[in-house]
Amino acid sequence: MHAILSVMLRKEGIHVMAEIDVPGHAESWGNGYPKLWPSLSCTEPLDVSSNFTFEVITGILSDMRKIFPFGLFHLGGDEVYTGCWNLTPHVKQWLDERNMTTKDAYKYFVLKAQEIAIDLNWIPVNWEETFNSFGGSLNPRTVVHNWLGPGVCPKVVAKGLRCIMSNQGVWYLDHLDVPWEQVYTAEPLAGIDDTAQQKLVLGGEVCMWGETADTSDVQQTIWPRAAAAAERMWSQLEAISAQDLETTVLARLHYFRCLLNHRGIAAAPVTNFYARRPPIGPGSCFVQ
Repeated sequence: MHAILSVMLRKEGIHVMAEIDVPGHAESWGNGYPKLWPSLSCTEPLDVSSNFTFEVITGILSDMRKIFPFGLFHLGGDEVYTGCWNLTPHVKQWLDERNMTTKDAYKYFVLKAQEIAIDLNWIPVNWEETFNSFGGSLNPRTVVHNWLGPGVCPKVVAKGLRCIMSNQGVWYLDHLDVPWEQVYTAEPLAGIDDTAQQKLVLGGEVCMWGETADTSDVQQTIWPRAAAAAERMWSQLEAISAQDLETTVLARLHYFRCLLNHRGIAAAPVTNFYARRPPIGPGSCFVQ
């Protein structure tokens, strides 16, 4: 089944970049492997002091490598709150024996996970906190994934690393008050004038997080705003509409939204003040 799915995706030109987010967003792993938790009162981040932690990561990545042939693999690394490592006696002892701070241990964990991925012939992708905290120590193959705000990719590519943009202020689809115009005008190459450095920006990703979405509203939350970002990313910089967006872009998005509706995809009205809201009145899908 996995082989069939991989062939189907490749035929459609689709690559799937999988992610396991370590060490911070892996608390649920401890339900199956309690030893991954530093303690019952410290269940996140994972236990940096335990070889078992990295044995589990190696096993998971080895299994996933059989399923995901794409060359990039996301290792997360965001929102790592290390305070409870200092409050867990055996982890604190491990830190003291190595004269390490919790920030040092965070770096140690990320770099060790990168080594595991690279040994499996993957290119590691990490969220921008890793670059912000110890960018000079990241493996030179690292792709840094921006999300906290603008201005990160210029710093990343200036260091010779590659970057993916997902600035949460414009490209987090669960932020329902971001209008389509802001989604459209967000530019991954902003602030990068050097053409060689521009090539280090792989593109962008609009993120659909699931805390406030389910099958009843996920399609309306994604569409049509994701299409605005798609045109931005799939077009040459020189071809992007820079004039009055109401006259150059809006009609295309209305039309695309209608196509989605006609094909059974519940895309919300383009000009909603809040994404995924229903129309405020009757009318054609071309003008709602």
